[in-house]
Amino acid sequence: MKSILINGGKGKMGQAMARIIENTPSLGLSVAALHEAGDALPARFDCVIDFSSPQGAQEAFYLAREKKKPFLTGTTNLPETFLFQMQEEDKIPVFYAPNVSLSVYFFTELAKTAARMFPGYEIAMHEIHHVHKKDAPSGTAKKLADALHQPWEKVTYERIGETVGTHRVTFGCALDAITLEHKALNRDLFADSALHIALWLMQREAGFYTMSDYAKFKLKEKKK
Repeated sequence: MKSILINGGKGKMGQAMARIIENTPSLGLSVAALHEAGDALPARFDCVIDFSSPQGAQEAFYLAREKKKPFLTGTTNLPETFLFQMQEEDKIPVFYAPNVSLSVYFFTELAKTAARMFPGYEIAMHEIHHVHKKDAPSGTAKKLADALHQPWEKVTYERIGETVGTHRVTFGCALDAITLEHKALNRDLFADSALHIALWLMQREAGFYTMSDYAKFKLKEKKK
């Protein structure tokens, strides 16, 4: 059984992952610690999963590197210098994605395909999240804008209640409009995916990995 150190363990994602681990013994995972800044380290852990803050993510990365353990983070709004450092990592397996959901990854791929199919159409992007979310627009929306070669400033956003996450892309002209939307209904979508990515990451060699790498693995797995 592999043990996971969950950094940001008291947060909503940390709690969701801990619950899924407890309720899904078939994953073969246990919680080594629900870790927060300043906490003592557990005697043993096999992987670090981070959903905390930009500062917390960096501290967790250095911790994982020191202990030579795989590191996964879905924390958004990370400094570019830290992103570059993760991309250059060659001692441990490192995974980063502002959104760890496979469905969001494929939603982005659909949007890229639509952009090619409707050249000349105006692109509008809108995202909705819960009122507790600190960054705006979201990391996922920024990633989507980058994929569509659009400036982040074009992304509009709302913060409503406990909305988990909605991302919408509209391609429009004077005659018609086509809208694609991804709506996350439960935070478990991301928590469950993060745990499966961690299981995959623990089998990888040292280096930097993204959702593109994981998606390719899953597609190959389905073809078997």
